[in-house]
Amino acid sequence: MQAIELAAEIDHNQQIHLQLPKSIHAHKAKVIVMYEEEIEQPLKPLTLGLFKGKIQLSDDFNEPLPDSFWSSGQL
Repeated sequence: MQAIELAAEIDHNQQIHLQLPKSIHAHKAKVIVMYEEEIEQPLKPLTLGLFKGKIQLSDDFNEPLPDSFWSSGQL
């Protein structure tokens, strides 16, 4: 029995698709899947107020944009 190692991705359907090299002329195979589990990293707690006082809105922030803005083609 011979062995080769192939890299593969597991898709969203939990399927693995392999392409064997053309040099392999066998009719049977044994497949052993070794996988790495993705470990979810815990989210760091948000720190509120880091940019307090750093951003200011203009007085006309809630006013409609001029027609020239919509027709300029630079959206």
